[in-house]
Amino acid sequence: PDHGWAAVTAAVLQLVQRFGVRMAVGMHAIPWPAPHTRPVGMTAHATDAELIPGYHPWVGELEVPGHLSALVELRLGEAGHPAIGFAAHVPHYLVATEYPRAALALLEHVARTAGLALPLEALAAAADHVDGEVAQQVSAATENTEAVQALEAQYDAVMSSRSGSPPMSAEPIPSADEIAAQVESFLAELAAPPEDETGG
Repeated sequence: PDHGWAAVTAAVLQLVQRFGVRMAVGMHAIPWPAPHTRPVGMTAHATDAELIPGYHPWVGELEVPGHLSALVELRLGEAGHPAIGFAAHVPHYLVATEYPRAALALLEHVARTAGLALPLEALAAAADHVDGEVAQQVSAATENTEAVQALEAQYDAVMSSRSGSPPMSAEPIPSADEIAAQVESFLAELAAPPEDETGG
């Protein structure tokens, strides 16, 4: 589909019409400056805002690279077919790894919005397992812990401003450059090949 967006979109529209699909649901994930120690954030979008009650924009208008699923949703809306989409906010230092916690959050939102009952127990267990591995890696180095703590402070401040509550901490929030430097250091450690038992 990389070079045939119009054809793929038209084919999806034909399938929706042929099988009487009542609602199309898309899912994807995006890197986000949030720590893994907080709930996975979610951005919802739809052809009609009434399809996603209770979801509020995280920021104002954004310009992002075009992608096929967005075009499909747009064309479905133009043709009068309900379509919604969910984007999970994956901690940007974990985008190169498997992160079942985001997949679990996506399916939970889809199930709730579309009225589906999905078997998610195995995925929840996988998410718990990976969360434990990430926590172990983070705690292995002070700079990793500091990077996550900086993201936690930033996340909590943003959530407080969204709810109108006072900040949870009086500590100054690290600058974006400081957080970026710590995250880059963390990513470099994750990307480094593990040493064998002989230390080589």
